[in-house]
Amino acid sequence: MEKLNLDAKKVLIISIVLVLIATGSLIFYYNDKINTQNKEFNTKLLVLNKDIVENLNALQQNLEEDIFSMRNNLTLQVQLVDNNLKNFRKKNELEINTLNALIDEIEKQSDIKLNELKDELSTIKVKSQDFSSIIEDVIQSVVSVGTNKGQGSGVVIDDMGFIVTNHHVVDGADLIRILTYSGKVYDAALIGYNDAVDVAVLKVNAELENLRFGDSDDVKVGEKVIALGNPAGLSFTVTEGIVSAVHRKGPNNLDTYLQTDVPINPGNSGGPLVNTNSRIIGINNFKIGGFEGLGFAIESNTVEEITEGIISEYLQQLQE
Repeated sequence: MEKLNLDAKKVLIISIVLVLIATGSLIFYYNDKINTQNKEFNTKLLVLNKDIVENLNALQQNLEEDIFSMRNNLTLQVQLVDNNLKNFRKKNELEINTLNALIDEIEKQSDIKLNELKDELSTIKVKSQDFSSIIEDVIQSVVSVGTNKGQGSGVVIDDMGFIVTNHHVVDGADLIRILTYSGKVYDAALIGYNDAVDVAVLKVNAELENLRFGDSDDVKVGEKVIALGNPAGLSFTVTEGIVSAVHRKGPNNLDTYLQTDVPINPGNSGGPLVNTNSRIIGINNFKIGGFEGLGFAIESNTVEEITEGIISEYLQQLQE
């Protein structure tokens, strides 16, 4: 009986020892596995940290490059705008200087200062008293046309600022200005012309006194007329004469001219030929060189037909 108890104790002890060994083995195994996993985790963590640092550095470098590029582009744009502003200022200064020079040239050619124009009525030259009652009203509608090419005359035909003159007065001009009898100066635009007949229409942004067209078919040979304009730089001069012939042929071989004995001189071209009823019966155009008393004016019916077409087309374009 005692031997059996002893054997049971040995078996128990051996079992306990085996359990302890097995437990220790398991603990050792799992500790080793945990350590291995910890090492792998730490390694991955280090790699991930390295990737994050590298990505952050790359992102920072890209941002710095983008900022540098944007800064350079902005600098270039600022320089471009600055250069454009400088060029714009230079162009404006050039245009202003050109316009100032044109005003000075008009004053020289007219041989009169702008602030003295209101006193010019007393110097108007008329050979008879037949037109004395209408001159003061008629002269208000006559203008001096100055360009960078030369000078001529014109007449206001509509209170909206439409002016008729000869095409050769403004042909090839870069700048056109008109000077009124009252001394005001306006920039003018060429809105249309007929070079075959030598008629041009100008437009200014102003309301001006205008003259009406008469019927040139009613003009009689021997009828008294006056020519108004700026011949030879003599501002707003009036001369009187008679109609010598009607429906004369001109340089364009068109029989649309009135022949008069009124002197037509440089600067007079484009001015109106007016009858005693204050109506435009012609636009002074040219004279035959070497002969006195051989002046020619484009008949008013021809001028009126051309100008009405030009103005109508101009107003239609504005509406479109």
